[in-house]
Amino acid sequence: MSNLTSTIKSIQDIMRKDAGVDGDAQRISQLGWMLFLKIFDTKEEDWEITNDNYKSPIPKDLRWREWAADEEGMTGDELLGFVNNSLFPRLKDLKLKGNKDAGLMVKQVFEDSYNYMKSGTLLRQVINKINSDIQLTSKSDRHQFNDIYEQILRDLQSAGNAGEFYTPRAVTQFIVEMIAPKLGEVVLDPACGTAGFLTNVIDYIETHQKVKTLEQRQQLQNCITGVEKKPLPHMLATTNLILHGIEVPVIQHDNLLNRSWTEWSNKHRVDVIVTNPPFGGMEEDGVENNFPAQYRTRETANLFMSLVIHLLKDGGRCGLVLPDGFLFGEGVATRIKESLLEKCNLHSIVRLPNGVFAPYTGIKTNLLFFTKGGPTKDVWYFEHPYPHGVKNYNKTKPINIKEFDLEKAWWNNRQENAYAWKVSAEELKKRNYNFDIKNPNSTEAQHQYTSNELIDLLGQSFVQSNQLLKQLKEELV
Repeated sequence: MSNLTSTIKSIQDIMRKDAGVDGDAQRISQLGWMLFLKIFDTKEEDWEITNDNYKSPIPKDLRWREWAADEEGMTGDELLGFVNNSLFPRLKDLKLKGNKDAGLMVKQVFEDSYNYMKSGTLLRQVINKINSDIQLTSKSDRHQFNDIYEQILRDLQSAGNAGEFYTPRAVTQFIVEMIAPKLGEVVLDPACGTAGFLTNVIDYIETHQKVKTLEQRQQLQNCITGVEKKPLPHMLATTNLILHGIEVPVIQHDNLLNRSWTEWSNKHRVDVIVTNPPFGGMEEDGVENNFPAQYRTRETANLFMSLVIHLLKDGGRCGLVLPDGFLFGEGVATRIKESLLEKCNLHSIVRLPNGVFAPYTGIKTNLLFFTKGGPTKDVWYFEHPYPHGVKNYNKTKPINIKEFDLEKAWWNNRQENAYAWKVSAEELKKRNYNFDIKNPNSTEAQHQYTSNELIDLLGQSFVQSNQLLKQLKEELV
């Protein structure tokens, strides 16, 4: 696992020679199902050691160890025929016997997966590369596997389409640390992507509460839940959680926005929500009708925001990422913000600078933290500064977790300073729930902008204008 980047690159280079694989998305999907089967097989080896009665939900001849592990095994047309005519059809229609939960997980992973490769010889080369270069024998190996997901997502340059962006690890880690989930609390990410937030929750609980016993491990297993509507990130999320010790991950392949508001009852409510809902995208016609009239919109982030408030228990905590457009948005966004201040204590908004989500988008984002069960009195803002000498984040210089030490030092001993200021809920109401408040304590001298910076600012202005136009059109329909 010492050189994951070169391993993934070499695997993708092999796939590029294959006539059936077209583009990064298909290469990632192709790699995804093979990694899932190898990792699941590795976990099964552990379960067989600890449980003499363990029975695999996968038929014997379809297990990775039987058809893929031998580098001199099936290849060419024989391998291609087996994968296309036996492996995929049978796993898509897997009969749920014995270990039904694990069987259902495997079936869901393969429901929307495909073998795109047309050369059995190249397919064997990829399989052998996975077997030789990706070893998962130790816990540290398996945790380092996160790097593969990050590498895969960086390579997928179209990841910013449809409002979906990879959330930097520093952001997910900071949100989770500030929310401080506890063992026994039910944690949900309703738009979990590849499960970056959920793996940070697992790491946080294991670090701070020392999960040691089988009972504690089972308790953790039952409390980590996620939902993802797209097949590829759903597969990657499931694999990621298996690597983090969750034997049968509870990751639904679904879109919670498609469920009627009235379906949600107290039994569905959770203790903690950590998420980065898709923003900038629009849902299909009719989805908005699942929501009460005052919250109806097709803008994805707004729908998720109203749903998150609805799904939290009283006393439940949330940390999530939202774009600037939500802060100054009107119409439905105003009504959601009014509900947020009435039903929750919105205690903190961390305003992130440009470039945090580079290269996927230049839209400025914010981290909102709130607790349900009582109205907001005051909202603390914290303007996250660039590190010294940095003018913008980018693909090669992303935001780092150490940069959040400023917020961490301030979090439990809040005072106004150059980065932090407080605004009352009453003031926000007077502003017609416009939360887009600039830092009144900034001591920066008048900035002399370069041409490139002015172009960036103009581009951001166009983005905000387009968001406002979308919201206005929705209100007029």
